[in-house]
Amino acid sequence: MTELLWGAWQGWGFGQSSFNVVMGLIKGLLVCVFLAVNALFLVYMERKVSGYIQGRLGPMRVGPKGLLQTAADALKLVTKEDIIPSGADVAVFILAPLVFFAAATAIWVVIPFGPQDIVQDLNIGLIYISAVTGLSVLAILMAGWSSNNKWSLLGAMRSAAQLVSYEIPLVLSLVAIGMMAGSLRLGDIVAAQQSGVTSWFVFPQILGFIVFFTAGLAEINRAPFDLPEAESELVAGYNTEYSGFRWAVFFLAEYANLVAFSALAATFFFGGPTGPFLPPFVWFLIKTYFFIFVAMWIRWTLPRIRVDHLMNLCWYVLIPLALINLGWTGLYVVLWG
Repeated sequence: MTELLWGAWQGWGFGQSSFNVVMGLIKGLLVCVFLAVNALFLVYMERKVSGYIQGRLGPMRVGPKGLLQTAADALKLVTKEDIIPSGADVAVFILAPLVFFAAATAIWVVIPFGPQDIVQDLNIGLIYISAVTGLSVLAILMAGWSSNNKWSLLGAMRSAAQLVSYEIPLVLSLVAIGMMAGSLRLGDIVAAQQSGVTSWFVFPQILGFIVFFTAGLAEINRAPFDLPEAESELVAGYNTEYSGFRWAVFFLAEYANLVAFSALAATFFFGGPTGPFLPPFVWFLIKTYFFIFVAMWIRWTLPRIRVDHLMNLCWYVLIPLALINLGWTGLYVVLWG
């Protein structure tokens, strides 16, 4: 497809540089549309999953089986009054949700939807992911500090402690994946798992997968690790003072992070878009949505943990396990790699 578009672009008399810019914009737009459609569906899915897990029906009134409830909520959010609290740092307050959304979408630059379906297969893909995931804590700190609200600031400070801490075991688990594949490029990581189910990294990296999945849930603020926005303690945490469209941007970015986390779990440990019979993109969606369902299952089953337990789990459990897994990976690569 890209070759056909390049041929047409050359026929119109344009060069390679302008073609790269246009293709980048098109791919970025497609990713944004993909995330927006996913967010609409995932809100409905989460309500239904939580309803069935907890013996409730979920949305039923607006549309058949409540299918139009999410669309009605989206319309409500974009038409609500936008309020900025007095005493807030207006510039930082406005920028915070945009930075949060940018961090949530930037990670999709390197996630492969298929063998050739990737925005940019960077040769430092794992390093890029580690860097981009750290931007969300900056956005949350901006939102909490600029709101001129003590509950928002407390939520932001909790987030800084949580995300910076859990970034360590998350990155250590990614280092082990890079060692297994012998590359930092996500395309090479997927290619190393194309020999079938037995070649998936989850089998030699089961400990790394447990560390990655647990730390990833904390990184995207999913229960039982949603301390930065603990509504029973902090009203809503860092985004308490946001309303209307700006709150919706935070909400959309959180679901974009959930999809990205699930896609990375599928890519790093379960072969990504590889699979028999079905097209690669279909396998990518099946695996991604499986992990989305597991994350929702965990959220509506386990209670929120205490903040001191949250930090102890990271420093006294996950980081030692990640280091053990790193040592095991080195041994595995030397003996059987």
